[in-house]
Amino acid sequence: MRTEPTWRIPIGVLLLIMALAVYALVIARYVPQLIASWPALAQTPVYLILGVVWLLPLRRFLIWMETGRWKA
Repeated sequence: MRTEPTWRIPIGVLLLIMALAVYALVIARYVPQLIASWPALAQTPVYLILGVVWLLPLRRFLIWMETGRWKA
């Protein structure tokens, strides 16, 4: 476990917040236009998948914030 703070954690948190904001804005801007005519039950899985897909790169990003490496 690390004993001293690093610059990666505050920078990583800021980058994560900015990336999530950009991702959310892109999804909110473009996806409704593509699936607006679909029934609500068909739209639901699309939004569920898009709401979870941002988690895929998160593990490596958190590893980088803690260790400075991209792999565990």
